[in-house]
Amino acid sequence: MFTGIIEAVGHLRRIERRGDDIRLTVASGKLDLSDVQLGDSIATNGVCLTVVERLTDGYVADISAETVSLTGFNHYQVGQAVNLEKAVTPSTRLGGHLVSGHVDGQARVVEVSARGQATEYWLEAPQALARYIAHKGSIAIDGVSLTVNEVSGERFRLTIVPHTSGETTLPLLKVGDSVNLEVDQIARYLERLMQQTETTQSTVGVSLAQLARAGFIR
Repeated sequence: MFTGIIEAVGHLRRIERRGDDIRLTVASGKLDLSDVQLGDSIATNGVCLTVVERLTDGYVADISAETVSLTGFNHYQVGQAVNLEKAVTPSTRLGGHLVSGHVDGQARVVEVSARGQATEYWLEAPQALARYIAHKGSIAIDGVSLTVNEVSGERFRLTIVPHTSGETTLPLLKVGDSVNLEVDQIARYLERLMQQTETTQSTVGVSLAQLARAGFIR
C-alpha cells in the first residue's frame, strides 16, 4: 500500500525482456534504500513492484505480462524517468490517498497549459475507467496522488502545483503521452457492493419492487 506522495525520481537502467515478462533494473536516485529488504514493495511510476535484488543505488524487479499490458512498461525505454515511493509503514503519514499500486490502465494527455504558477493537464481516460473518476475525487497518475478538479465526459483536469512538479516526473509530460492510471479504490468497492446488492435482491427474498409488481403495495 502507498500514499501517492513521491519520495524520489529514479530512472530505468536496464530493461530485460523475458518472453512477455520484463526484468527491470531501476536506479533509485535519492530514495533511501537502507531499510529495503528482498520482497519489499516499491511503487515505480505507480506500479507496485517487488524487490528481487537490492543494489547499492537501485533495485531489480520482475514485471508480469499482465502488468506490462496495462501500464507504460510496454513502451518505456532505458533512461525513462520514474516516480518512486516505498510502501507505507504504520507510522507513515497519509498525505495523499490510499494507493494500491495496481494500475487499472492508461490515460492520455490531451492538453497542457499554465495557470499562474501551476500547470493544468487535461487527460482522457478509457471509457471503462472514466466512470470511476469524480470531481474533487482522488486519482493516481504515474503513482502521484492528485485531486480531480474538473470532469467532462471521459476527460478530466488536474492542477499541479510547483512543489509537486519539482518532485515528480509530471513536468516531462506532453500532449499525446500516456500515463499509468489508478482510480480511487473506494469507487471500485462501492460499485461491487451495489452490484452484489442488486443480485441478492433479485434472487433472494422479496423487494419492494417485487411487492409493487404483485399488487401488494402501491
